[in-house]
Amino acid sequence: MGETPYEWQLLTGSQWLKIDNDHVIETHYCHPGAKGITINTSLGKVFIDFDQLKTDNSALRVQRLSLVPQGQTENIGWYFRDDSLWREYGSQSSSMSSSSISSKDIETHFTQNPQGVLQFSVGSTQYSLDFSTMTQSNLTTGLRRNVRRRPKFPLSNVGFTSTSTSTPLTSPTTYSFKWEFMGDEGQWTEYQAHICSLDSTAIEKQYQQNPQGQVQFRIRNFSYSLDFASMCQVNKNIGTKRSVRRSPDYGTQTSSSLGTNVRWQFQDIDGVWKDYSKGSGQCSVSSPDIELQYQQNPSATIRFTTSRFSYELSFSAMTQRNLSTNTTRSVRRLGQ
Repeated sequence: MGETPYEWQLLTGSQWLKIDNDHVIETHYCHPGAKGITINTSLGKVFIDFDQLKTDNSALRVQRLSLVPQGQTENIGWYFRDDSLWREYGSQSSSMSSSSISSKDIETHFTQNPQGVLQFSVGSTQYSLDFSTMTQSNLTTGLRRNVRRRPKFPLSNVGFTSTSTSTPLTSPTTYSFKWEFMGDEGQWTEYQAHICSLDSTAIEKQYQQNPQGQVQFRIRNFSYSLDFASMCQVNKNIGTKRSVRRSPDYGTQTSSSLGTNVRWQFQDIDGVWKDYSKGSGQCSVSSPDIELQYQQNPSATIRFTTSRFSYELSFSAMTQRNLSTNTTRSVRRLGQ
């Protein structure tokens, strides 16, 4: 039945067909913040809505098969949308209160009654989780939040937990986290080492040590303070504030099969090979973005933009073409 614990299929006519390179879809699907993904098919581009498990093409149906051997269960995560992030049940919320239930508890209730309602508490606050609408309600204030149920991406080909021993057969999924600030153009910009004295990895390390603390860093001639509690960055020289966000970076998830060590570069006018990066020149794609498209279709062409121009990248020709000036540059893919 295949080496992976899942299989994504499209129904064309009367036949369910496996989608090639479906690990790319699974990577996105396992990320609780992903609403869907666009894939290339023989019928053109198709968008898969993860919440509804439907496509935007009425002639195509999509399904995800869970290939679970007898006596084992899939490792499932349950998430609610906090003010800024999707958070897993059982983890600490932004108010540092811990839920009385975990993903495993919710999954047990869900499998017993997929249309039911589950009540639980966070501190002294009572909530209800409605499986039929996939929403969580605060029973005091009436505030509703969206809820998502997603599998956790396995780090090996075996992504199950034994029901008889409750012992994981693989390590928990490890996500990197991306730290970004709101830039002048109204776009989120990632902290990167070649611009800032700290990058996402360094900031995340400080955050893990003290989620209510602060970290100091420099960008060019300015000194800044990043306050984790208020999620804002303050310029210590002139006092300006910017919003900051922390989000799981599924593009750098720990798995060699996802091409996380692959770098995409173009040869600039000065002959120097340069990485595709969202942090400089306001490029709309980075190496992980390009790699995901490449794994879907190594013969495809993709389009992207910078602050000034639109481009077309051809995987088969390994070239980048400026759609305004028609200038062509060489492109290369470096892997480990």
